[in-house]
Amino acid sequence: MGISLIWRRRGWFASLAAALIAALPCANSRALAFDFFGLWGSDDTPPAISQDALPYVVTFKVEGDDKGLLQSAQDASSLYKLRHDAPLDGDSLARRAMKDFAPIVDALWGAGYYDASVAMSVDRASLKIGDQDFAAFSHAAESYRNRAVVPIQVAIAPGAQFTLRSIRVLNAKPNEPFTADQLPGKVIGLKPGDPASANELRAAQARMIDSFRAQAHPLAKVDSITPIVDHSAHTMDVTIVLDPGPKAGFGEVDISGPQGFDPSIVRSYIYIEPGDPYSPKVLTDTKTSIREIPAVGSVRITEAGKLDANGNLPIKVEVEDRQPYAIGASAKYSTTEGPTSQVYWEDRNVFGGAERLRLEGDLLYAPPNDGLIQTYGQFKSVDIGGRLSASFMKPALGGSTNDLLIDGLAQRVSTNNASYIGYTLNDVDLTAAIRHRFSDTLSLQVGVEAQRGSTTDILGKIDYTLIGAPISLLYDSTDSKLDPTRGVRLNATIAPYPMFLGSTVNLVEMKASGSTYYSLDEDSNYILAGRVAFGSLTGAALDDIPANMRFYAGGGGSVRGYAYQSVGPAGPGDSIIGGRSLFETSAELRVKITSTIGLVPFFDAGNAFAGSAPDFKQPLQMAAGLGFRYYTSIGPIRLDVAAPLNPRPGDKPVAVYVSIGQSF
Repeated sequence: MGISLIWRRRGWFASLAAALIAALPCANSRALAFDFFGLWGSDDTPPAISQDALPYVVTFKVEGDDKGLLQSAQDASSLYKLRHDAPLDGDSLARRAMKDFAPIVDALWGAGYYDASVAMSVDRASLKIGDQDFAAFSHAAESYRNRAVVPIQVAIAPGAQFTLRSIRVLNAKPNEPFTADQLPGKVIGLKPGDPASANELRAAQARMIDSFRAQAHPLAKVDSITPIVDHSAHTMDVTIVLDPGPKAGFGEVDISGPQGFDPSIVRSYIYIEPGDPYSPKVLTDTKTSIREIPAVGSVRITEAGKLDANGNLPIKVEVEDRQPYAIGASAKYSTTEGPTSQVYWEDRNVFGGAERLRLEGDLLYAPPNDGLIQTYGQFKSVDIGGRLSASFMKPALGGSTNDLLIDGLAQRVSTNNASYIGYTLNDVDLTAAIRHRFSDTLSLQVGVEAQRGSTTDILGKIDYTLIGAPISLLYDSTDSKLDPTRGVRLNATIAPYPMFLGSTVNLVEMKASGSTYYSLDEDSNYILAGRVAFGSLTGAALDDIPANMRFYAGGGGSVRGYAYQSVGPAGPGDSIIGGRSLFETSAELRVKITSTIGLVPFFDAGNAFAGSAPDFKQPLQMAAGLGFRYYTSIGPIRLDVAAPLNPRPGDKPVAVYVSIGQSF
């Protein structure tokens, strides 16, 4: 569950932004600009005029005013990148300018402009390729010392853009063109009339090599590329000779590191066996799999430069240990659920076998069931709830693909809030399970669970004991935990709690959820995402089932736009009693506007039902909204604004959710 904040009050975002801006340090010599999430520009003021240095400003002028070429030239220019670092004298500035010719010309060639010219000038003194008056440029720059900023102009005449006239891709052995089956045209991606861009030629070579590597040719390489440029016709003929190399499988896996635990634990998370077909995707999946070990910090996989005696490619896996301990704290506030705080401590290598032990403690608002809570100003010390939890994981028992999982929980919580009456819960829960990993995508978990506690809601108080054997099956082929762009997730659980094992009520819980992700384009800027969830309780009447075991919908990970666990069968007054079955569905279109900014229109629907199977004669509660995503290296920051489409009396007109990671 992500860090979350539900907001329905106006003004907090502006206040937070103002506080952050006010907290920034100030400097007399230079104004600071606040760039919130990179959405606004940064300060481009040159250094102050000085007797000891030559501050300058550089202006680019491109014939034809091509914005793409302007950006490419700026990206390649050291003059532009170092404009806030004033050189000491004119000679240093001239040398900095001269170093710019090669990278700027390379950037222009990269776009297909092979007749481009570049000139850099200060007043009438200029530097050109093959005609560089170094002394005049330096003298002109020095004339500005201690009186003004040196104005440098970079003039670019790109000329005509060259196009491809012919493209040949040959197999190095036997020096003949590839067939369409061997190398489809869409992989080459070049055709006559396309810009003769060096960047596109390099990209085409990479695509072709990747295509053969994906077909189990790990040593594929480009032997040569021969471009013939016709300057009079502004065209290029290009011949690429590519050697696919032999088809091969994986060879032996050599593991280097870790230092703090046995490498056999790492090996159990590697599902490659000698002779398996070579695949770059398998290597990527292997790195992801190894990172599932909490004690692992970084993973690096390198391929051998040649095949072994069996015609397979050996690989080396280098693993570094993660920091063994972690401690943290968090706090959140919800206008419907009140304040919550958490502290945690984690040991990632308890006994030297990569075991993880995590301890968590939460303090939260837990009002009693003595009536609808109107305001949080009525808060009393007895309304404090809490949760203590411990989880232990022993990976790779005996070097196998079996893991031991033990979880313990003691809590006092309440779902009562300012909108409706829910339930209060006091319970202790202990679970021990063995998880078997069939592969990096499929696992089966079998365990035993014991719960003892009491719940109180509008239907009364239930003291209960539940002893059962939950079984879970998990399949996950997605490419990311927090921001998937393709793949499928399926999770199914059945947990029987029969009375003959000591349970006070016969109960069978079944839950299943699935989500799928489909990329509409190669760059994954448009992602269709869908989710469906189902739940059922059988074996007992609704009022015999502890309130915490019943199903509820609503909230940031369910039907957005409705308060957490507020959707389901209702009791007398403003009370929600939950149901014996659940159905939820969601659909999103995730659109990346830039590399860091995205928009997500979404639709959610769902409800909990009194019967043990969903009764779709009862309407689903529906909501729609728009989400904002800010993509970071650790995952997207999510802000969703949702509105109920068929609100019930008491439902708010809009709800806002903030968390890390996608909604599903």
